[in-house]
Amino acid sequence: MTGKVPLGLSSFPAGGFRGNMSASMKECLQLQLLEMEMLFSMFPNQGEVKLEDVNVLTHIKRYLEGTREALPPKIEFVITLQIEEPKVKIDLQVTMPPSYPYAALQLFGRSSELDRQQQLLLNKGLTSYIGTLDPGELCVCAAIQWLQDNSASYFLNRKLVYEPATQAKPVKNTFLRMWIYSHHIYQQDLRKKILDVGKRLDVTGFCMTGKPGIICVEGFKEHCEEFWHTIRYPNWKHISCKHAESVETEGNGEDLRLFHSFEELLLEAHGDYGLRNDYHMNLGQFLEFLKKHKSEHVFQILFGIESKSSDS
Repeated sequence: MTGKVPLGLSSFPAGGFRGNMSASMKECLQLQLLEMEMLFSMFPNQGEVKLEDVNVLTHIKRYLEGTREALPPKIEFVITLQIEEPKVKIDLQVTMPPSYPYAALQLFGRSSELDRQQQLLLNKGLTSYIGTLDPGELCVCAAIQWLQDNSASYFLNRKLVYEPATQAKPVKNTFLRMWIYSHHIYQQDLRKKILDVGKRLDVTGFCMTGKPGIICVEGFKEHCEEFWHTIRYPNWKHISCKHAESVETEGNGEDLRLFHSFEELLLEAHGDYGLRNDYHMNLGQFLEFLKKHKSEHVFQILFGIESKSSDS
């Protein structure tokens, strides 16, 4: 019964683990380990559950045992689901924040058999369903069950996407802008990956290489989250999303964009030594760049420094 949620597991442990909203971090991590054990029993075949960090469960167990002081990394993994009718596969990407199941689970389903619009609709439906579950309830099994019960319609009705827009009801989308900070971005292969992913997805923004490294990505929420997930995999540790801005829209979001494409931003390094590892990029030039793109407010968020207007 690989890939099938056994009767009763989709809501397990709906009654027993909702508990107190102030559950401790250790209690949350214990619940996460419990859910992972259930998933490995449901998907025992090799490759069905793929952990991004194969050691993450060991780190959590050591933390719970008291032999590790540092908070363990988040559990991130992909489950490959076999949908019976039609015969298709869905990869469900899952990220468990440390305080899950009392914090929202991050889910994203993808399939090579779905185009972007249908994939967008599938994930909106999944997110809407997960939002109906109570805080403290384990959600991954419920998400799997929802995909097994509801995904077929998204595959069977793909032709609906190509009907004239006048016949379709407007769909509300979330337009997202993420500001991402890294200690540095130097490596050519990493820079190429960032640019390739940005141009493959329907996103705009920039990647400022050097030290520090700054990335801005904007577009529909699903595309930005896919970008964020892809560039971090498998082991980019010193990177964080410092700030995010979102707005609901019924249009294509073009009027909300601050950038027209996704490009690499190269600024001078202090001392004019180029991209050497021990020189910081010219943040004054970066501030001017932000001003031109109506984003001056982000400077303080990224660096903790108030920007000074050149007019004052």
